[in-house]
Amino acid sequence: MVLRKGVRAAVAGGAVGFGFLLLIGAGTYAASGLGQAPGSSAALAPGTVPAAYQGLIQQWGAKCPEISPPMLAAQLYQESGFDPSARSGVGALGLAQFMPGTWAEYAVDGDGDGKKDVWDPADAIASAATYDCDLAHDVADIPGDRQANMLAAYNGGEDNVRKYQGIPPFAETQGYVRSIQALMQSFSAPTSTVAVSPQASGAIYFAQTKLGTPYQWGGEGLASQNYEFDCSGLTQAAYLSVGITLPRVANDQWYAGQHPSRDQLRPGDLVFFANDLTDPRSIHHVGIYVGGGYMIDAPHTGAVVRYDSIDQKDYIGATRVTQDGAAALPVRDNSGNGNITGGSDPGATAPGQQQSTTPTPAPSTPPAGTPPAAAALPAPDATVRTGKQA
Repeated sequence: MVLRKGVRAAVAGGAVGFGFLLLIGAGTYAASGLGQAPGSSAALAPGTVPAAYQGLIQQWGAKCPEISPPMLAAQLYQESGFDPSARSGVGALGLAQFMPGTWAEYAVDGDGDGKKDVWDPADAIASAATYDCDLAHDVADIPGDRQANMLAAYNGGEDNVRKYQGIPPFAETQGYVRSIQALMQSFSAPTSTVAVSPQASGAIYFAQTKLGTPYQWGGEGLASQNYEFDCSGLTQAAYLSVGITLPRVANDQWYAGQHPSRDQLRPGDLVFFANDLTDPRSIHHVGIYVGGGYMIDAPHTGAVVRYDSIDQKDYIGATRVTQDGAAALPVRDNSGNGNITGGSDPGATAPGQQQSTTPTPAPSTPPAGTPPAAAALPAPDATVRTGKQA
């Protein structure tokens, strides 16, 4: 949320046959690891922001050198989840979560209709970018990374950035800077092949052990749920088994890393499906890609965890999960107001996780009719982590 400058500028909570075997084997991971170093691309990745806001974010994200469209998108997602009606418990309002006093000082009429309306996305986006750039100008003489100092001023206040001559030693502010700079990679259009996640093999292995498990709405694999899953519960548990904590719902998991194109898909990518291909908020389903055009997913009530084709008309795209990308995501409450309750600390161990020495169980036998080569993926030689969602 955006507070008055100089006090606290914002608070962030916070796939078949021989070809299939080749795709999911170890050779795929070695051959496809032509990664790109994360960078600050000026272009938004397709499908990462609602189409209604894409032009505005692209326009205003170029207002000054310290911001970019992906960075501005990351901020807006962090603040409200792109909900223009968001209202926090402390009074922050709208898409960019401005406090009333700061809105009065920095509001911009983004759409030229003669009004400065905090509930109008065009005004909120323009005002957020203007406020960012104002802060960037005010701390331009502070040594260090100019964007990081701007974000620190946004969260911890310009006075504190000046006092400490850089990012102040506040855990919340340091986490906020790391989060936005990590999360902006999820909004950046890749400029080269996206590096393959080293945890992908383990996540696939976990999902394979659940083949044949009945679907349960809201299922996270808990004993109280008969160890059953829904779609995002399965993907969350699969990545938790290799030490990565994902948010609980599919349309938040979408932002846990960069977005490879369809021809760059690799095993372990999360694949997503939406009711409206122009709006990621309408994502309704997720699975784990295993190669050859197939995923493992928990599809719907009455079905079981199984292999399904990803070639469906509602396919919106994929995410290559990274540790930092997942850790940067905000954890929101259930109020529908965009309130952040945790998360947002890339590089740190996710809350609730602890190291486990429990051996990885042997994979279960896949149900009849599934691609036979899929069961051949070996168990990962890696320590398993356990824990609950933050």
